[in-house]
Amino acid sequence: MNRQKETWARVRRELWRPPRAHGRQPQHRVVGPLELFYDLTVVVLVGQAAHHLADHLTGRGLAEFAVIFTLVWIAWLNGTLHHDLHGYDDARGRVMFLLQILILVPLGAFIPKAGSEQGAAFAITAGILFALLTLLWYLAGRRDTSEFRKPSRLYVAGTATCAAILTASALLPADSRLVTWGLLALAALGGLAAIIALASPAQAAAFTITDALTERFGLLIIIVLGETVIGVVDGLSGEPTSATGIAVGLSAVVVGFGAWWTYFDFAGHRPPKRTRAATVKWLLLHLPLTAAVTAMGAAMPSLVEHAHDDRTPPATAWALCVGAAAVLCTTMALAASLQAWESDRRLYRPLARISVVVAIATAALAALRPPPLALALTLTILLGIPWGFAVAHRVRHEPPHHGGGHQSREPA
Repeated sequence: MNRQKETWARVRRELWRPPRAHGRQPQHRVVGPLELFYDLTVVVLVGQAAHHLADHLTGRGLAEFAVIFTLVWIAWLNGTLHHDLHGYDDARGRVMFLLQILILVPLGAFIPKAGSEQGAAFAITAGILFALLTLLWYLAGRRDTSEFRKPSRLYVAGTATCAAILTASALLPADSRLVTWGLLALAALGGLAAIIALASPAQAAAFTITDALTERFGLLIIIVLGETVIGVVDGLSGEPTSATGIAVGLSAVVVGFGAWWTYFDFAGHRPPKRTRAATVKWLLLHLPLTAAVTAMGAAMPSLVEHAHDDRTPPATAWALCVGAAAVLCTTMALAASLQAWESDRRLYRPLARISVVVAIATAALAALRPPPLALALTLTILLGIPWGFAVAHRVRHEPPHHGGGHQSREPA
């Protein structure tokens, strides 16, 4: 009997470990396949929001997209932070992710009608998801020391409030429900920022941006960039084959590639400064950045469908160009939170100014509304200007490498 108890205790320790205490997360951890599966599930919801925006490129459609995307992103951030701070890749960790995925699947199915009178199903399902997240954070907080007990309880209370308001919003009319969700999302983001900003030195030291978090945020950007390719494929598949249509589609893919090089050459996979303000900035700026990339993907089908038009449709031009401008500006704002911002001042200071000027030019391009092919090609050139400056800067300031081996060199 004692041997069976010991065996069972050993199995439980290996497969169902209690949540990791605050401050015990490994700083150098490789992102596992379980987290990637979870991220892919979340991106399916992002794709649903993007497809809905592609079919509703209007002010109302943009408002619905912004609110729904933000709620999905907050849920993703919750699950991501919980696993990084407290989770293990054991049976318990897998069950917790699986429970979230089982709720995310129907939540994604309800996204197309979330902004309509039929949005109650989305509200109730989102409430259930946040209730589960509340439970996960509560279970993790039970092991907290007195140092972390207060902020942990505040976070649990805030997440529980989100769950309750989302569920109750099912009773509201569609417009009131959308406004409620938007205000709730702003309050949730503000609450997270306040908890981090007001943390004590010991609390701030326990919550740092680990290598795994840096990788997860970058991977989400990469996966979301796939929406630009999906948008082009959807546009090409729905139209008769033509040289102009293919040229527009391929040019649009290059624009998406430009968003990729903007983020990863200047901000991606780089750690932020070890300050509370930089941590908040780094976390929250990834929200508009990811939303802007998604909005660019939502504009791709319309751009390809109107490949033969004399002028790009207004909504398409604004969604694509303003999305690109937002990628430039948020990437530079994000870069200001990085350690590299201080160590490579000669690059980042002029690069930020150039990116702002290019962002203004992309907005002007939207107002001009040239034909789709001209718009995509011009947008590619504009996105290439900061990259070209970074390459020239490296060539001027890096010492030459001598020897026989091949040296790979990043532009930023």
